[in-house]
Amino acid sequence: MEDASDSGVRPGPPKPFLVVGLGNPGLEYLWTPHNAGFMAIDRIAEQEGVVVQNRRCRAVTATCRIAGRETILAKPETFMNLSGLSLAALIREFEVDPARDLLVIYDELDLVLGTFKIRERGSPAGHNGARSVTSALGSQEWLRLRIGVGPDLPPEAIVAGSKRPGRDYLLSPMRKTDLAKLDEVLDKVATATRRIIQDGPGPAMNEFNRKEQ
Repeated sequence: MEDASDSGVRPGPPKPFLVVGLGNPGLEYLWTPHNAGFMAIDRIAEQEGVVVQNRRCRAVTATCRIAGRETILAKPETFMNLSGLSLAALIREFEVDPARDLLVIYDELDLVLGTFKIRERGSPAGHNGARSVTSALGSQEWLRLRIGVGPDLPPEAIVAGSKRPGRDYLLSPMRKTDLAKLDEVLDKVATATRRIIQDGPGPAMNEFNRKEQ
């Protein structure tokens, strides 16, 4: 039987890796907790020496190489609740396999500010952007990196039944002290993203999903 080398058939170049950060476009949302995904994309782009400004698939994008792999960085402009529309268009445009070559980065109230977690699957857990992604993909099997934006409540507040912050908190500008905490985490998120692209989610989770980051 003739093999690929004998027939002159050569495998095509690998498909690009797609990294999508979720958030809301507009200056009024720029420094809000709900835009942690956008901030992560901007941090990765800054470190890779590119600017996220090309408009395609209802998103702003940039192309770079991470760990030798062509990588598309994207921030949907559809607003958070419709993030999946842009993500689905990006997947079609770049012929990405969402089960292997997709990472979605977004904020998570259930994680304390200053932390993040990588997961390969799971329910949206009340996050409208994640819900839109799940709906667009028709599956909960997609890789996500969740950046903690929840306040670190003292034990006495938890015992007293302090309410979990909601929409007003997520869409309000962050305090300088909280932005400083988030800024430190964004560098770690960028490093974790490179690890995922280079070695896959397993090694990245083993390295970064520790209790103490």
